[in-house]
Amino acid sequence: MTKPLQHQGEQAVQRRAGEGHSGWGSPMFDDVIQPPFAQFLRQQRLLLLGASDAEGAVWASAVTGGVGFADTVDRHHLRVAAVPVTGDPLEQAFDTERAVGMLAIEPRTVRRIRLNGVAQRREGALHVRAEQVLGNCPKYIQQRVPLEDAADPGQPVAEVRADLTERQRRWISQADTFFIASHSPDHGADASHRGGEPGFVTVHGARRLSWPDYVGNSFYMTLGNLHLNPSCGLLFLDWEQGHTLQLTGRARLDWDPQRSAALPGALKLVEFDVERVVEIRRATALRWALAAPSPFNPPLPTPRDQGR
Repeated sequence: MTKPLQHQGEQAVQRRAGEGHSGWGSPMFDDVIQPPFAQFLRQQRLLLLGASDAEGAVWASAVTGGVGFADTVDRHHLRVAAVPVTGDPLEQAFDTERAVGMLAIEPRTVRRIRLNGVAQRREGALHVRAEQVLGNCPKYIQQRVPLEDAADPGQPVAEVRADLTERQRRWISQADTFFIASHSPDHGADASHRGGEPGFVTVHGARRLSWPDYVGNSFYMTLGNLHLNPSCGLLFLDWEQGHTLQLTGRARLDWDPQRSAALPGALKLVEFDVERVVEIRRATALRWALAAPSPFNPPLPTPRDQGR
Protein backbone atom coordinates (compact mmCIF):
# COMPACT_ATOMS: atom_id res chain seq x y z
CA MET A 1 0.00 0.00 0.00
CA THR A 2 1.38 3.43 -0.98
CA LYS A 3 0.50 5.97 1.68
CA PRO A 4 -0.35 9.60 0.85
CA LEU A 5 2.52 11.96 1.60
CA GLN A 6 0.44 13.88 4.12
CA HIS A 7 -1.83 12.48 6.82
CA GLN A 8 -4.96 14.63 6.79
CA GLY A 9 -6.10 13.38 10.18
CA GLU A 10 -2.82 14.23 11.88
CA GLN A 11 -2.83 17.68 10.30
CA ALA A 12 -6.42 18.33 11.41
CA VAL A 13 -5.61 17.45 15.04
CA GLN A 14 -2.41 19.48 14.95
CA ARG A 15 -4.29 22.54 13.67
CA ARG A 16 -6.93 22.19 16.38
CA ALA A 17 -4.23 21.80 19.05
CA GLY A 18 -2.08 24.60 17.65
CA GLU A 19 0.91 22.26 17.42
CA GLY A 20 3.14 20.75 14.75
CA HIS A 21 3.80 22.07 11.28
CA SER A 22 3.58 20.93 7.67
CA GLY A 23 5.10 17.47 7.32
CA TRP A 24 5.29 16.88 11.08
CA GLY A 25 4.21 13.30 11.84
CA SER A 26 3.92 10.28 9.56
CA PRO A 27 5.66 11.90 6.54
CA MET A 28 8.86 12.18 8.62
CA PHE A 29 9.48 8.43 8.79
CA ASP A 30 10.66 5.95 6.18
CA ASP A 31 10.60 2.17 5.79
CA VAL A 32 14.19 1.40 6.83
CA ILE A 33 14.90 -0.69 9.94
CA GLN A 34 18.21 0.87 10.93
CA PRO A 35 20.83 -1.37 12.66
CA PRO A 36 20.18 0.02 16.18
CA PHE A 37 16.46 -0.66 15.76
CA ALA A 38 17.16 -4.16 14.41
CA GLN A 39 19.32 -4.93 17.44
CA PHE A 40 16.64 -3.62 19.79
CA LEU A 41 13.97 -5.75 18.14
CA ARG A 42 16.08 -8.92 18.49
CA GLN A 43 16.32 -8.33 22.26
CA GLN A 44 12.57 -8.06 22.85
CA ARG A 45 10.20 -10.70 24.21
CA LEU A 46 6.99 -8.64 23.89
CA LEU A 47 5.47 -6.97 20.83
CA LEU A 48 2.15 -5.12 20.69
CA LEU A 49 0.09 -5.30 17.51
CA GLY A 50 -2.72 -3.20 16.10
CA ALA A 51 -4.91 -4.31 13.21
CA SER A 52 -8.51 -4.66 12.05
CA ASP A 53 -10.36 -7.96 11.88
CA ALA A 54 -12.39 -9.25 8.92
CA GLU A 55 -15.41 -7.18 9.99
CA GLY A 56 -13.39 -3.95 10.30
CA ALA A 57 -13.25 -3.85 14.11
CA VAL A 58 -9.85 -2.64 15.32
CA TRP A 59 -8.02 -4.56 18.04
CA ALA A 60 -4.80 -4.27 20.02
CA SER A 61 -3.01 -7.55 20.71
CA ALA A 62 0.24 -8.89 22.13
CA VAL A 63 2.62 -11.59 20.95
CA THR A 64 5.48 -12.91 23.07
CA GLY A 65 8.44 -15.25 22.73
CA GLY A 66 12.07 -15.79 23.60
CA VAL A 67 14.89 -13.39 22.86
CA GLY A 68 15.31 -13.32 19.09
CA PHE A 69 11.71 -14.27 18.26
CA ALA A 70 11.53 -10.96 16.37
CA ASP A 71 14.39 -10.62 13.90
CA THR A 72 15.02 -8.64 10.76
CA VAL A 73 15.26 -10.39 7.41
CA ASP A 74 16.71 -7.30 5.75
CA ARG A 75 16.44 -3.51 6.10
CA HIS A 76 12.74 -3.55 5.24
CA HIS A 77 11.38 -6.86 6.58
CA LEU A 78 10.85 -8.44 9.99
CA ARG A 79 9.98 -12.02 10.91
CA VAL A 80 8.13 -12.58 14.18
CA ALA A 81 8.12 -16.22 15.31
CA ALA A 82 4.75 -15.92 17.05
CA VAL A 83 1.10 -15.23 16.21
CA PRO A 84 -1.84 -14.10 18.39
CA VAL A 85 -2.94 -16.83 20.77
CA THR A 86 -6.07 -18.95 20.49
CA GLY A 87 -9.14 -16.82 21.20
CA ASP A 88 -7.43 -13.55 20.33
CA PRO A 89 -9.60 -11.46 17.96
CA LEU A 90 -6.60 -11.19 15.60
CA GLU A 91 -5.86 -14.93 15.70
CA GLN A 92 -6.77 -15.39 12.03
CA ALA A 93 -6.53 -11.80 10.83
CA PHE A 94 -3.11 -12.27 9.25
CA ASP A 95 -4.08 -15.30 7.19
CA THR A 96 -4.24 -12.65 4.46
CA GLU A 97 -1.93 -9.66 4.14
CA ARG A 98 -3.16 -6.87 6.42
CA ALA A 99 -2.05 -3.46 7.64
CA VAL A 100 -0.38 -3.75 11.05
CA GLY A 101 0.90 -1.36 13.65
CA MET A 102 3.64 -2.77 15.84
CA LEU A 103 5.12 -1.47 19.08
CA ALA A 104 8.26 -2.97 20.62
CA ILE A 105 8.52 -1.84 24.22
CA GLU A 106 11.12 -2.74 26.84
CA PRO A 107 9.69 -1.89 30.27
CA ARG A 108 13.01 -2.48 32.03
CA THR A 109 14.80 0.27 30.10
CA VAL A 110 11.63 2.28 29.22
CA ARG A 111 12.58 2.22 25.54
CA ARG A 112 10.23 1.70 22.59
CA ILE A 113 10.05 1.81 18.83
CA ARG A 114 7.13 1.65 16.41
CA LEU A 115 7.10 -0.24 13.15
CA ASN A 116 4.03 0.13 10.95
CA GLY A 117 3.48 -1.73 7.71
CA VAL A 118 1.75 -4.85 6.43
CA ALA A 119 1.93 -8.41 7.78
CA GLN A 120 0.94 -11.91 6.76
CA ARG A 121 1.06 -15.22 8.61
CA ARG A 122 3.15 -17.94 7.01
CA GLU A 123 4.18 -21.21 8.68
CA GLY A 124 3.33 -20.03 12.17
CA ALA A 125 5.17 -16.70 11.94
CA LEU A 126 4.27 -13.13 11.07
CA HIS A 127 6.17 -11.71 8.11
CA VAL A 128 6.14 -7.93 8.26
CA ARG A 129 7.07 -5.40 5.60
CA ALA A 130 7.96 -2.07 7.18
CA GLU A 131 6.49 1.18 5.90
CA GLN A 132 7.25 3.46 8.87
CA VAL A 133 9.89 2.96 11.55
CA LEU A 134 10.41 5.41 14.37
CA GLY A 135 11.68 5.70 17.91
CA ASN A 136 9.57 7.15 20.72
CA CYS A 137 10.53 8.96 23.91
CA PRO A 138 10.20 7.23 27.33
CA LYS A 139 7.34 9.43 28.57
CA TYR A 140 4.71 7.71 30.70
CA ILE A 141 6.33 4.24 30.50
CA GLN A 142 6.36 2.62 33.93
CA GLN A 143 9.58 0.75 34.62
CA ARG A 144 9.04 -2.97 35.07
CA VAL A 145 11.55 -5.74 35.58
CA PRO A 146 11.10 -9.22 34.12
CA LEU A 147 10.49 -12.09 36.52
CA GLU A 148 10.94 -15.79 35.88
CA ASP A 149 8.46 -17.05 33.30
CA ALA A 150 5.50 -19.05 34.57
CA ALA A 151 6.65 -22.69 34.59
CA ASP A 152 3.38 -24.08 33.23
CA PRO A 153 0.88 -21.31 32.46
CA GLY A 154 -1.58 -23.69 30.83
CA GLN A 155 -3.62 -23.10 27.71
CA PRO A 156 -5.13 -19.65 27.05
CA VAL A 157 -8.86 -19.41 27.75
CA ALA A 158 -10.87 -16.61 26.13
CA GLU A 159 -14.18 -15.10 27.26
CA VAL A 160 -16.11 -12.76 24.94
CA ARG A 161 -18.64 -10.20 26.21
CA ALA A 162 -20.50 -7.11 25.04
CA ASP A 163 -19.63 -5.07 28.12
CA LEU A 164 -17.30 -4.94 31.14
CA THR A 165 -17.80 -6.95 34.30
CA GLU A 166 -17.27 -5.35 37.71
CA ARG A 167 -13.93 -7.13 38.02
CA GLN A 168 -12.81 -5.91 34.60
CA ARG A 169 -13.82 -2.36 35.50
CA ARG A 170 -11.65 -2.55 38.62
CA TRP A 171 -8.77 -3.90 36.50
CA ILE A 172 -9.00 -0.91 34.19
CA SER A 173 -9.47 1.65 36.95
CA GLN A 174 -6.28 0.42 38.65
CA ALA A 175 -4.18 0.22 35.48
CA ASP A 176 -1.14 2.44 34.90
CA THR A 177 -0.68 1.37 31.26
CA PHE A 178 -2.66 0.37 28.21
CA PHE A 179 -2.03 0.03 24.49
CA ILE A 180 -4.19 1.49 21.74
CA ALA A 181 -4.58 0.38 18.13
CA SER A 182 -5.96 2.60 15.39
CA HIS A 183 -6.39 2.32 11.64
CA SER A 184 -6.92 4.66 8.71
CA PRO A 185 -7.88 3.07 5.38
CA ASP A 186 -5.51 5.39 3.51
CA HIS A 187 -2.65 5.41 6.03
CA GLY A 188 -2.54 1.95 7.60
CA ALA A 189 -2.54 0.75 11.20
CA ASP A 190 -0.75 1.96 14.31
CA ALA A 191 -0.13 0.62 17.81
CA SER A 192 0.78 3.00 20.60
CA HIS A 193 1.24 3.21 24.37
CA ARG A 194 -0.60 5.21 27.01
CA GLY A 195 0.47 5.50 30.62
CA GLY A 196 -0.13 7.44 33.80
CA GLU A 197 -0.76 7.05 37.49
CA PRO A 198 -3.09 4.17 38.43
CA GLY A 199 -6.56 5.58 37.92
CA PHE A 200 -5.71 7.78 34.94
CA VAL A 201 -8.34 5.83 32.96
CA THR A 202 -11.84 6.61 34.24
CA VAL A 203 -14.50 3.92 33.96
CA HIS A 204 -18.02 5.29 33.35
CA GLY A 205 -20.04 2.13 33.80
CA ALA A 206 -19.95 -1.08 31.76
CA ARG A 207 -19.51 0.43 28.29
CA ARG A 208 -17.62 3.72 28.48
CA LEU A 209 -14.11 4.83 29.42
CA SER A 210 -12.20 8.10 29.22
CA TRP A 211 -8.61 9.17 29.71
CA PRO A 212 -6.53 12.36 29.48
CA ASP A 213 -4.37 13.00 26.44
CA TYR A 214 -1.06 14.15 27.90
CA VAL A 215 1.73 16.17 26.29
CA GLY A 216 3.55 14.08 23.70
CA ASN A 217 5.59 14.53 20.54
CA SER A 218 2.78 16.28 18.60
CA PHE A 219 2.90 13.65 15.84
CA TYR A 220 -0.69 12.65 16.70
CA MET A 221 -0.38 9.39 14.79
CA THR A 222 -3.07 7.74 16.93
CA LEU A 223 -5.39 10.73 17.18
CA GLY A 224 -4.91 11.46 13.49
CA ASN A 225 -6.15 7.99 12.64
CA LEU A 226 -9.08 8.41 15.05
CA HIS A 227 -10.01 11.68 13.37
CA LEU A 228 -10.50 9.74 10.13
CA ASN A 229 -11.77 6.46 11.63
CA PRO A 230 -13.05 6.38 15.23
CA SER A 231 -12.80 2.58 15.46
CA CYS A 232 -9.96 1.54 17.75
CA GLY A 233 -8.83 -1.18 20.12
CA LEU A 234 -7.44 -1.13 23.66
CA LEU A 235 -5.29 -3.74 25.41
CA PHE A 236 -4.74 -3.95 29.17
CA LEU A 237 -2.10 -6.39 30.43
CA ASP A 238 -2.10 -8.14 33.78
CA TRP A 239 1.67 -7.90 34.10
CA GLU A 240 1.90 -10.18 37.14
CA GLN A 241 -0.43 -12.99 35.98
CA GLY A 242 -0.15 -12.96 32.18
CA HIS A 243 -3.82 -12.28 31.44
CA THR A 244 -5.02 -9.82 28.77
CA LEU A 245 -8.12 -7.66 28.40
CA GLN A 246 -8.93 -6.47 24.86
CA LEU A 247 -11.63 -3.96 23.99
CA THR A 248 -12.84 -2.74 20.64
CA GLY A 249 -15.09 0.26 20.14
CA ARG A 250 -15.19 3.86 19.01
CA ALA A 251 -13.30 6.85 20.35
CA ARG A 252 -13.82 10.59 20.11
CA LEU A 253 -11.85 13.63 21.23
CA ASP A 254 -13.30 15.99 23.81
CA TRP A 255 -11.70 19.43 23.40
CA ASP A 256 -13.64 21.06 26.27
CA PRO A 257 -10.99 23.15 28.09
CA GLN A 258 -12.92 23.06 31.36
CA ARG A 259 -12.87 19.27 31.47
CA SER A 260 -9.16 19.18 30.57
CA ALA A 261 -8.33 21.79 33.23
CA ALA A 262 -9.66 19.41 35.90
CA LEU A 263 -7.00 16.83 35.01
CA PRO A 264 -3.37 17.87 35.56
CA GLY A 265 -1.31 17.55 32.38
CA ALA A 266 -4.30 16.95 30.11
CA LEU A 267 -4.44 18.75 26.78
CA LYS A 268 -7.73 17.11 25.87
CA LEU A 269 -9.75 14.00 26.75
CA VAL A 270 -10.50 10.85 24.81
CA GLU A 271 -13.83 9.11 25.34
CA PHE A 272 -14.25 5.47 24.32
CA ASP A 273 -17.44 3.47 23.88
CA VAL A 274 -17.02 -0.29 24.36
CA GLU A 275 -18.51 -2.55 21.68
CA ARG A 276 -16.89 -5.89 22.49
CA VAL A 277 -14.65 -7.30 25.24
CA VAL A 278 -12.28 -10.28 25.08
CA GLU A 279 -10.48 -11.44 28.22
CA ILE A 280 -7.85 -14.14 27.79
CA ARG A 281 -6.62 -15.92 30.89
CA ARG A 282 -3.02 -17.18 30.70
CA ALA A 283 -2.34 -15.34 27.43
CA THR A 284 1.42 -15.32 28.07
CA ALA A 285 4.00 -16.98 30.32
CA LEU A 286 5.90 -13.70 30.73
CA ARG A 287 5.77 -11.98 34.11
CA TRP A 288 6.87 -8.50 35.23
CA ALA A 289 7.05 -6.62 38.51
CA LEU A 290 6.64 -2.86 38.82
CA ALA A 291 9.97 -1.21 39.63
CA ALA A 292 9.13 2.50 39.42
CA PRO A 293 6.42 4.73 37.96
CA SER A 294 7.36 7.07 35.16
CA PRO A 295 8.68 10.41 36.44
CA PHE A 296 6.62 12.04 33.66
CA ASN A 297 3.26 10.87 35.05
CA PRO A 298 1.08 13.87 35.93
CA PRO A 299 -0.63 13.66 39.32
CA LEU A 300 -4.26 12.69 39.45
CA PRO A 301 -6.79 15.24 40.73
CA THR A 302 -7.66 14.97 44.40
CA PRO A 303 -11.31 14.59 45.49
CA ARG A 304 -11.17 18.23 46.58
CA ASP A 305 -10.00 19.29 43.12
CA GLN A 306 -12.76 17.28 41.47
CA GLY A 307 -15.36 18.96 43.64
CA ARG A 308 -14.48 22.48 42.55
